[in-house]
Amino acid sequence: MTSYSILRELNQAPGEDRDHRHPAAVAPELLVGYGFRGWIAGYQTGDVQCWARVWRLYSNILGPPAATGAVDYLASWAKSVNASSRRSVEISSLEACEICRDECLAISLIAASQHQTCPAMRACAFALIDSSLLDDVLYHTETFAVTMRSYDKIVSPEWIVNANAFVDPSVTIAN
Repeated sequence: MTSYSILRELNQAPGEDRDHRHPAAVAPELLVGYGFRGWIAGYQTGDVQCWARVWRLYSNILGPPAATGAVDYLASWAKSVNASSRRSVEISSLEACEICRDECLAISLIAASQHQTCPAMRACAFALIDSSLLDDVLYHTETFAVTMRSYDKIVSPEWIVNANAFVDPSVTIAN
């Protein structure tokens, strides 16, 4: 099954037949990456259907009560990234199987927070927003990461990237 068909399956409306046992249905990376993509897409296009798709995904995987809290914190995190970024946040199309640079950094940011690797978390945040205005982004990163952890959705530490590979070497990170 391709990533696209997995996403399509997980985004089905409640009551439609779907296989809850599929391994991707519990992948924290999918929830974080697709949630970030969908929420940023909603901000960039003004299409609330992007947010509705994210809600269905979270609701189908976590259940509606847990999804309410998780999506609230996801929305706050994505809003802080979008508002703090010095440039337009890059995302792939909602149907795309691959993840782009900014989506990779977003997943890495949550992984670094969940695994308490502060230097990596700060570096990923800086690389993602291309700005030293990190405080708001880091605050919302932490709240979303803790929320996902509370639902046992912990992103693998293997997702923590070397953010310095994404940063212009002439720029320094302000503390």
